[in-house]
Parts: sequence; structure tokens; C-alpha cells
Amino acid sequence: MSTSVESRQAKMIDELRVFIKKVLSEPTIAVKSMEIARKHRNEPNANEIIAREISANTTIRIPESWSEADHMFLDIIHEVLDDEEALY
Repeated sequence: MSTSVESRQAKMIDELRVFIKKVLSEPTIAVKSMEIARKHRNEPNANEIIAREISANTTIRIPESWSEADHMFLDIIHEVLDDEEALY
């Protein structure tokens, strides 16, 4: 594995560790993030709207320029919403 790939992976793991710590220490983050995602899911540019509102209403900060971890977080939100939809 190249050094740049390893460095990128290490950065993503660090970001995810910080995120997981926040979610575990503030259980309302997950609930609030999913409420926001449900509200904006079908809008044009949904991910941008969801990211901005999560940043404004929780301690999670998703910057304008998304990292791989930010993309992964938004993808996982959509997977959870898809799973919810499949149940109903």
C-alpha cells in the first residue's frame, strides 16, 4: 500500500474515531441527524442541505469541502433511511 493511501486511511480513521466518540457521548446526535435526514431526503441537493443542518444543530461539523469520512457518514444515513423504508 502506498504512503499516500495509508495516510488518507489513517486520517479517515481518526475522523471516524472522533465522530463515534461524539455520538456515544451525546446520544441525541444520532436521533437529530436522522430527523434532519428524513425531513430533507427527497429534496434536490439533499446531502448538502442535510450536512448544513446537522452542522447547525449538533456538535458534528461537516465542512463545505467534505472528507471521505463525511461522505461515508452521509452514505450511512441514506442506508439507514433505506432500511427504514424497506420495513414499511
